[in-house]
Amino acid sequence: MAKTWANAPSPCIDVCKFKDGGRCIGCAMTKPEKKRFKHLDGKSDKRAFLVLLVGRLEGIGRLGYWERMYRRKCDRKDAVCPLDKLEKPDVAA
Repeated sequence: MAKTWANAPSPCIDVCKFKDGGRCIGCAMTKPEKKRFKHLDGKSDKRAFLVLLVGRLEGIGRLGYWERMYRRKCDRKDAVCPLDKLEKPDVAA
């Protein structure tokens, strides 16, 4: 699992239009956040970043589109998608 996070591609999905209060309309990151992700070392840092970003995207109603595009990016890079490793809420049977 450590390699999944260590090799996690950037959450940027190559839209890069900063219209929403300085946030990209594709990934909801700011320019400084995009730069910061490149320099994150530990798996816990990348995991925490993605958890925060997923929450933000969900809050603004863009999670579905971003998730589809990010999964495609992971496939293109032949990387395990770290979204599969995020904790999912327990569902009572």
